[in-house]
Amino acid sequence: MTETQENQPRSVPKPVFTDAEAGARTFPDSTKRSFNYYTPAKRKQSHYEDVTVEVQPDPRHYLSQGWLYGFSDGRGGYPLDWTALKAWGSDRPEPERYPGSGGKGYDWPALGWHEFRDPNEEWELTFYRYNSNVVRQLNQNVDAARAAKAFEQWNRNWVRFVESHVGAWMHVDHGLGLYLFANANRRAPTNMHNNAISVNSMHRIRSAQDLALYNLTLTEEIEGFDGTAHLTAWNEDPVWQGVREVAEQLTAIDDWCEAIFAANVVFEPLVGELFRSGLVQQSAPRNGDFVTPTVIGAEEYDYAERDLRYTRPMFHLLTNDREFADHNKNLLQGWLSTWTGRAIAASRTLQPIWSLPEHKPPRFEDGLDAAKSRFSGILSDLNLDAPKEIAQ
Repeated sequence: MTETQENQPRSVPKPVFTDAEAGARTFPDSTKRSFNYYTPAKRKQSHYEDVTVEVQPDPRHYLSQGWLYGFSDGRGGYPLDWTALKAWGSDRPEPERYPGSGGKGYDWPALGWHEFRDPNEEWELTFYRYNSNVVRQLNQNVDAARAAKAFEQWNRNWVRFVESHVGAWMHVDHGLGLYLFANANRRAPTNMHNNAISVNSMHRIRSAQDLALYNLTLTEEIEGFDGTAHLTAWNEDPVWQGVREVAEQLTAIDDWCEAIFAANVVFEPLVGELFRSGLVQQSAPRNGDFVTPTVIGAEEYDYAERDLRYTRPMFHLLTNDREFADHNKNLLQGWLSTWTGRAIAASRTLQPIWSLPEHKPPRFEDGLDAAKSRFSGILSDLNLDAPKEIAQ
């Protein structure tokens, strides 16, 4: 019987390997399945570093064709002179780039900036997780208070205090979040800085929103609660004009490093924490209010445990820079002299509201002394000296 065509063996070309194929060569890292184009802060690179480090391109490192976009004055990208502070390599000229030049023989000329790592390891996923958890918890607290008729326990003095003065703080949060931190985020030179600062911005904007929504809830729950009193306090009340002036001065800072330094190192300990922890958190429970501390406490945690946590290593690197430590310290000491006096003057302008609650918080001077001690500790961590203006 003859074989049919279907049963005959087929002739198929056999592959021939020449070791020229992609992935054929063997080298020390050929079996690795993680990024290795940067130097990790620790022995092993983290997921945060994989999604953050070197994500922002720069012709001083990768873009051989130059910046893909520019400004009206001809500069492109993220100029290092957007701050007067300097990091190792800042003064090195940009390498000449052209198609085919690659990056051989010329290291990144601003290595010091790229040494920063956010200890919070913030990126998009962590930001959404954290803020959604905070908002969910605040909503549950307010709903539980509404169900328990907790707002009926407030005395009338405290109602007036919350509607005017706790509500006024939302203007500080909104202004700094939108016009200081969001602006500084765009001007910082690395993605590690951008991520940390943008999350700081969102913390402030979320806190402003928390207070605004809380204000609406109190308007519905408390008879006679004036939901517009915070506007009058912010615009007209003399006790708030010192804080308002400093907040507006902060948003006008051009140097992005000075903006972060003045807000997180000076303004927050001497004004923000003094108001939130030294007054509101201390007074609320004594006046029958166990809800407002949860709203204010969320912002207090944002600053103390997250925003200040990235600010310390950011400036510690600059005050200990291998090339520009003295330059940076001298500049920071000058900024301290300017902003410390303004912050303490603003705090003293707030002093009259310490006497408004029926059940008083600890003395203003005691709270200010604690704020100054906290401030001095932060400066010590950064190897900076407390300015003479702290004695005001």
